[in-house]
Amino acid sequence: MDADVVVVGAGLAGLRCAQALADAGRDVVVLEAADAVGGRIRTERVDGFLVDRGFQLLNPAYPAVRRWVDVDALALQPFGAGVAARTDHGLSVLAHPLREPRLVPQTLRGVAGRPREVAALARWAAPLLRPRPGRELAEVLGSRADVDRRTALDGAGLDGRLRRVVDRFFAGVLLEDDGSTADHFALLLTWMFVRGVPALPARGMQALPEQLAARLGDRVRLGERVRTVSGTSVGTDAGSWSARHVVVATGAAQAAELTGLATPASKGVVTTWWSAPDAPASDLLHVDARVAPTGPLVNAAVVSRAAPSYAPPGRHLVQGSALLGPVRDTDECSARRHAGELLGADPTGWEVVARHEVPQALPVQPAPFSDRRGVRVGDLVVCGDHRDTGSIQGALVSGQRAAEAVLEEAR
Repeated sequence: MDADVVVVGAGLAGLRCAQALADAGRDVVVLEAADAVGGRIRTERVDGFLVDRGFQLLNPAYPAVRRWVDVDALALQPFGAGVAARTDHGLSVLAHPLREPRLVPQTLRGVAGRPREVAALARWAAPLLRPRPGRELAEVLGSRADVDRRTALDGAGLDGRLRRVVDRFFAGVLLEDDGSTADHFALLLTWMFVRGVPALPARGMQALPEQLAARLGDRVRLGERVRTVSGTSVGTDAGSWSARHVVVATGAAQAAELTGLATPASKGVVTTWWSAPDAPASDLLHVDARVAPTGPLVNAAVVSRAAPSYAPPGRHLVQGSALLGPVRDTDECSARRHAGELLGADPTGWEVVARHEVPQALPVQPAPFSDRRGVRVGDLVVCGDHRDTGSIQGALVSGQRAAEAVLEEAR
């Protein structure tokens, strides 16, 4: 017997699962095929810039992050608590009035003359506005589990400019522009945005999984590609491991190959990073809320205005993200022109730093909504955001649930 538990995959789910098992006194080893931990969370250093694999942010309000991550050690650099929308009449800003009091005048101008749209938005968000003494948020949102985001917004009567802002914002967060995500999940994310401001660690997003892995020390073995698994053994390119329990904590496609599970549908994104000699002084996420968007991007941002550590002195880092699909235009020139429009900047002097296509960036989250897919699959335990919610929160919680399933079986 080589270990009590072998965990396959050193993404957030696998690392959290391994830590929970180690804390319970189990002899655990984590096998990772790549040369670094993190799964889909990776950060590269290119010519003095930090570029993540896809535009990702960490919301410190996630309960799992508050519980299991040393947030202070990450030295988070927050974005502005709001969104800047390019409309047919100029730039409109919608910001959290308590977190961004400096933007209150712009926010009021953005909603002036639109009381019907504001009322409709309030109707959609009503479950978040009601008192919930003694009730979990998930319980309050239960009535929204069977409808998708588009249906819920239509039912609330939200249309016009505010509807376009909401739709285009969620297109970048959920990686879908058809409103097909469960409304329950969209509201959960909205609540997290109200409670916390998304940010970037000073050393890049990969600092998050690296922090989790550091606690495990030499229990994490890199460059160990797993080919086969069963309830008690794991076959790798270098040999085999025997264990009392095996946890598969890979991405959805790899989990399907190893376990025979059906591969859940996923959504992709392509993110281009540019070096700019100058950039607008905005730390907000920018979206295209025009009736007819003029380019492929779901959002753009001057990342270095929010996270100065991401760019070397004298330069700025700009990102633009587009949905990935067989019929979508993700041409770099189109993306650069569109990013310039959204930010109100001339992109002529921008230079490409990196471009990442992430075809399986997030699992789909359709209605009816379920955030507790079973972790037990035959004689194996399986975890990952594809077994919970497509988020950092979901990955961490799924790993914890997998550890609890192993510990329960061992009793």
